Amino acid sequence: MSERTFSWELFNKAPLVGIIRNVSPEDVKRILPIYREAGLTTVEITMNTPGATDMIRYALENEHYGLNIGAGTVCTKEDLDAALDAGAQFIVTPVLNKKVVKSCVKKGIPVFPGAYTPTEIFNAWSLGATMVKIYPATALGPGYIKDLKAPMNQLKLLPTGGVSLENMTAFLQAGANGLGIGGQLFDKKLIQDKDWDGLKAHFLQFAQKLA
Repeated sequence: MSERTFSWELFNKAPLVGIIRNVSPEDVKRILPIYREAGLTTVEITMNTPGATDMIRYALENEHYGLNIGAGTVCTKEDLDAALDAGAQFIVTPVLNKKVVKSCVKKGIPVFPGAYTPTEIFNAWSLGATMVKIYPATALGPGYIKDLKAPMNQLKLLPTGGVSLENMTAFLQAGANGLGIGGQLFDKKLIQDKDWDGLKAHFLQFAQKLA
């Protein structure tokens, strides 16, 4: 487990969880400082990315200043143990696994479990989820967040999947407490072309929409 704990101060500065999936370790080393320089603060490395635990370790040892580093796509207790062993400061799951949520709550690790229906979302929240990841948010859009918050305004929600530069403001105005963004944020072409200046300018657009 990480000696460094999740910083809410950092998250609240830029309430966005950037999702790094299937990016090479070399590129991750270049991306993390640029991400921070652009004013973004919280990033998850998905456990189904080759070498994920090594990348999480590297990030915590070399790039932890000004960043929250977590593990995503944590589906099982085994995934959780590996992520925490690597030092992940927070956990994100695509599904609701009670064992994973309860274990995180017990250890005091922020956990963002994935859920979709009102019942799943409320169950996740009741188990002690820090914030519930509404996944996939693509089809139902910002209106769904507003609808959920109307009867259950105590929920903290993190819509993920289909969140983009174009609709992120609408999600926040609908009541989202944060946003999870993957491919729209970590632009594949810019990364493939090693266009780090272009990637920083791209990140800055997201940071400015959050400001």
